[in-house]
Amino acid sequence: MRSHQRIWKTMERKRINLLGATGSIGTQVQSVCELYPEITINGAAAAKDYKGLAACARKFNVRTACIADESMYTALKTELADTSVTVKAGMEAVCELAADTDADMTVNSVVGSAGLLPTEAAIKAKIPVALANKETLVAGGAYIMGLAKSNDVPILPIDSEHSAIFQSLMASNRPKEELKKIILTASGGPFYGRTRAELENVTVSQALAHPNWSMGNKITIDSATMMNKGFELIEACHLFGVTPDKVEIVIHRQSIVHSAVEFTDNAVIAQMGVPDMTVPIQLAITYPERYPSTAKPLSLTDIGTLTFAKPDSEVFTPLAAAYRAALCPENTSGAIINAANEVLVHRFLSGEIPFIRILDGVASVLDRIKPRSSLSIENIIEADRETREITLHE
Repeated sequence: MRSHQRIWKTMERKRINLLGATGSIGTQVQSVCELYPEITINGAAAAKDYKGLAACARKFNVRTACIADESMYTALKTELADTSVTVKAGMEAVCELAADTDADMTVNSVVGSAGLLPTEAAIKAKIPVALANKETLVAGGAYIMGLAKSNDVPILPIDSEHSAIFQSLMASNRPKEELKKIILTASGGPFYGRTRAELENVTVSQALAHPNWSMGNKITIDSATMMNKGFELIEACHLFGVTPDKVEIVIHRQSIVHSAVEFTDNAVIAQMGVPDMTVPIQLAITYPERYPSTAKPLSLTDIGTLTFAKPDSEVFTPLAAAYRAALCPENTSGAIINAANEVLVHRFLSGEIPFIRILDGVASVLDRIKPRSSLSIENIIEADRETREITLHE
């Protein structure tokens, strides 16, 4: 097995396992690899997009291509028939790729709770993880972070907010005891300032019209409901070892201040930049070194004004549900709200339920299901299954 320690020392060459290769984050990871050829893709995985996965496999000459949807195996195999790429299918194969020690790092940009098991597999194989799959920590944060600690495996955040917190702490280089508060910024999404009545009849296209970021459909809807920020609250607690009362959510419409940290002397250190995921993605892969990126430089004089406000938790009720789950990190509350939200978002995108049902449904499901007190992987999976079954009829 290759020692993961060498990835912290040099950029001479680095091989990654890329999960979620055809999604929004995955394609941006590919762009970073194109910019720096010394970062190569050992293997790539996708959920259903076999054509996109095949294109990635060809471009980067990967050893293995995995499609999670087994019904797409033959189509992927056909697409890559004239290559030497090994083609596999199913979640077990994705987990095997995540744990492939021929790579120095696994980049997990899988969407949804499907990202949990590959993260677990990578950590057990002692492979560093660059994590964009927030559901891993929402559903099983205490378990995953404990596993990472016991295996001495670093988890590097890709989310812009958690990367900003990570960078601010890195820049300050102060002991954890001096950290007073995390300031987690939020754009507010497309419906900032709306009343509940004004959200009754919003359309899918309106909900997908994020003012600042270009993201996948699921995370964009999560931003519209502010469930995404609730999930990030939970993630921050796990990643940085703080309690929910030490995290303040602040609406910052310009998305220039990506997040900040406050210390015991009330000094605040923030990470700023134009809204561009290239920076956090690239840093997670090249850490602790920084390399030039394609992100546009920040001009504060061009921006002119930065504004900050408190979130409206009475309208965007998923925030309260997330806070409830964050208060119980050792049970399956996080798995419950994550699964409920995934189902409700899917039903909204399919035109089955109105937008307002997502806002109300997450807390409603959390009220109906008793969380399991032991956060084992089996209990997380069972809580996810039970929640999905109930939420389908919510």
